[in-house]
Amino acid sequence: MALSVGADRGSHSMDKSITLPPDEIFRNLENAKRFAIDIGGSLTKLAYYSTVQHKVAKVRSFDHSAKVKGDPLYEISVQEEITARLHFIKFENAYIETCLDFIKDHLVNTETKVIKATGGGFKDLLVDKEDEMTCLIKGCNFVLKNIPHEAFVYAKHADSEFRFQNTHPDIFPYLLINIGSGVSIVKVEAEDKFERIGGSSIGGGTFWGLGALLTKTKRFDELLQLASKGQHTNVDMLVKDIYGGAYGSLGLTGDLIASSFGKSATTDKEFSKEDMAKSLLHMISNDIGQLACLYAKLHNLTRVYFGGFFIRGHPVTMHTITYSINFFTKGEVQALFLRHEGYLGAIGAFLKGAEEDNPNQYSWGENYAGSSGLMSVSPELNPVQRARSGTFDMLEMDRLERQLVNLPLLQDPTSYIPDTVELTEDALARVYWLYCFEEALDGVVKRAIASQKDQPEAVERAEKFRQKYRHKLQTLRHQPFAYGSLTVRSLLDTREHCLNEFNFPDPYSKIKQKENDMALKYYLKVVKSVEELSWEQRQFTLVKGLLAGNVFDWGAKAVSDVLESDPEFGFEQAKQQLQERPWLVDAYNQWIERLKGPPHKCALFFVDNSGIDIILGVFPFIRELLIRGTEVVLASNSGPALNDVTNSELQILTERIAAMDPVIHTALKEDRLALVQNGSSSPCLDLSRLDKVLATVVRERGTDLVIIEGMGRAIHTNYYAMLSCESLKLAVIKNSWLAERLGGKIFSVVFKYEVPSKAQG
Repeated sequence: MALSVGADRGSHSMDKSITLPPDEIFRNLENAKRFAIDIGGSLTKLAYYSTVQHKVAKVRSFDHSAKVKGDPLYEISVQEEITARLHFIKFENAYIETCLDFIKDHLVNTETKVIKATGGGFKDLLVDKEDEMTCLIKGCNFVLKNIPHEAFVYAKHADSEFRFQNTHPDIFPYLLINIGSGVSIVKVEAEDKFERIGGSSIGGGTFWGLGALLTKTKRFDELLQLASKGQHTNVDMLVKDIYGGAYGSLGLTGDLIASSFGKSATTDKEFSKEDMAKSLLHMISNDIGQLACLYAKLHNLTRVYFGGFFIRGHPVTMHTITYSINFFTKGEVQALFLRHEGYLGAIGAFLKGAEEDNPNQYSWGENYAGSSGLMSVSPELNPVQRARSGTFDMLEMDRLERQLVNLPLLQDPTSYIPDTVELTEDALARVYWLYCFEEALDGVVKRAIASQKDQPEAVERAEKFRQKYRHKLQTLRHQPFAYGSLTVRSLLDTREHCLNEFNFPDPYSKIKQKENDMALKYYLKVVKSVEELSWEQRQFTLVKGLLAGNVFDWGAKAVSDVLESDPEFGFEQAKQQLQERPWLVDAYNQWIERLKGPPHKCALFFVDNSGIDIILGVFPFIRELLIRGTEVVLASNSGPALNDVTNSELQILTERIAAMDPVIHTALKEDRLALVQNGSSSPCLDLSRLDKVLATVVRERGTDLVIIEGMGRAIHTNYYAMLSCESLKLAVIKNSWLAERLGGKIFSVVFKYEVPSKAQG
């Protein structure tokens, strides 16, 4: 069976139908546990919870007493792991019977299914109905807490149409203006504390109803399409039509609407459907905007979110609401919209039904591989997208093993933005990085296949990965805002999600194993050569070693090309590649002066690559800190990404180094060296989504120095991050385009040492 989706919303015509395999829409149904459904006037939203079985790469240390010379350091095994996933699907009501029949036919264990329903368009299809407003608020809280770039400001005439907002660590209180048939204004103060403080009978239903009478157009989307082409000034009476210009003493500009539809009473002519639809849209949007502003002012709230079928991602309605809010608050309050606004009721109904699973105690992350992203349905902006607006829309959220929180050392968590460049606002950078990721795709596919040589179907899976990721890149070319903020980090994370989707959990595992084995053989030699140096020379050699180690990054094409063609390329060769001082960003002298002072209490080090980087770069460096009397916390990835070292690999490496080096051995034994996972599986670093355990360790140990290493963590992200303690951000720029943009050349060095203006006492 295939689901045919008409090209026009509300149309049952199949002239331009798009056929989608149902198992790509209702994924993983055989493991579905609970369902929730939100049946609106024209769209149905379905939510369900499933368990997903996927492969994960595990490392396990060999028994060293039985280790034969030449054996690898640890063994890698691929195991099956079960994780929880939330699925949200949105489709036109015309397909509800077909979809429910398909779901019913494919549910394996029907006794365990729980179905909750919400929404005003509810029919006698299901049981167990939930309160609509409670579901809406629960859904809103959930997306604001778990999707970092959920909220956006709409700016029609700006270079970047969608401006995504960083979610405040505390999402409460806020005002939700839900524009359905009428308008509900809800003040939300806590997870389960909300109150409908006002509303209006003039809402989306009024626009639809009056619009149908005026234009004889029955379909809501067609009405909006008419409005987008109309000129309201042909119908509305403006201030200048009455006074000949502006009314200065009252502060009214000439172009302001004095009377909606005012010209229709005095002009004896036919008005176009487009102009009447536009006038009506302005009238209702301005009314709602003024109401929202008055309630926001009355309750002293600055965060105002708009939702409901009237909004539904339509640029023309978002623009008129935004204009209205800006006008009435003189720019003090921003109109905020939500990427997944259409799903709120279904998410809330699902959460109500799943309370025994306690979904709110976990952190969740958007799975880019299974989500279709935000699409603009503006007819004038994107006719191609318009033809696709009838397709099924999907969102998937994966339950994360760890609860994620802010790094306690962020100077101001509310203004922290992880990413250095927002690609939706930088067209040149966007074109370059999308090209760069597409160019690298063949290499990633090759690496994925090589990591599973013993599995004949790996070639087919790798090809599916290629198609899926290429499709994502093509979507982002046309719709840069599809997944919220577009950054190098989101492109890397999407690639990791797609690799996982096709069971390539750790394509670099064997490379990491080989490089770790090799680097360990040189560890004592490096440490010994450093110990023989004078103090000043030693500090410089350690920093240079840290930077040289950071060259070994398989994620950088310039480096992976060298490593592929020259297996002998090693630590000393990397040192020779480095830029001579003065470096591109060079705060080395200030760092040395600081080291002449008292030791830091505790250093938190976010580590980067496996092999030479961690073993010959990081360990000699932190060894010196430990000797100085500084405690060290090494924070590494919870899951694999490129050739970055994972926490489980680091545990084994540290154990081996401790067996060779009494300094590391003693520090471990005395708990002055701690290894903690960071809660991430990304080559970049978001300091607002870190493992809760790490945040606790940082707080308890009185951390006063943060070291962030590598291009992904210190350049693509966190370059401008403001911390409340001293920090070192260091990396080698292994990309020519980026190096030139920063004013340097490939292998330029960034060594950024920062002291906060108000260092903690």
